[in-house]
Amino acid sequence: MSATGDELAGVVDLFGALTREELSQALTELAFKQGSEVDDAAVTDAIESATSEYVLVEYDPEASDDASDASDEDTEPLLTIGPAAFPTLPPNAEDLPHILDYETRSVDRDRLAEQVRDRLQAEAEDAIAADDDSRAAELLDVSYDMEAWADIETDEIRASLTAALPQD
Repeated sequence: MSATGDELAGVVDLFGALTREELSQALTELAFKQGSEVDDAAVTDAIESATSEYVLVEYDPEASDDASDASDEDTEPLLTIGPAAFPTLPPNAEDLPHILDYETRSVDRDRLAEQVRDRLQAEAEDAIAADDDSRAAELLDVSYDMEAWADIETDEIRASLTAALPQD
């Protein structure tokens, strides 16, 4: 089974947010329903690619003030839909919520936006330092997507990326 990043986002959207393991299990179940084989390495690569492209983004839930009350599940990073996603349901995916016993999760959108902005800032600095024009151009596109996706400013990041790119 192969799935696009937008199809991965569609699966995640059914649940609001999933752990990497839950998304992998959902894709395995989906492949079974579609009568296709699952390549665990390909699933991992698809998730990493979608994350790298900001189709999926990691969300770190706030740790409980009382660490004894927080389970690993409460603090494990979750994947949710990112600013570059156009969620699309792959065939048979609509059945997943009925098959899988996953809770529907919501994320704090403001906290998520700040986390993604921080990641974009760090990756922009890395791309500029490495003189990686290709990655800088990709991140510049993401900066525009982010402002449409969340109530967050990326002007400073965009300016540094634009200044680093060759001018035509």
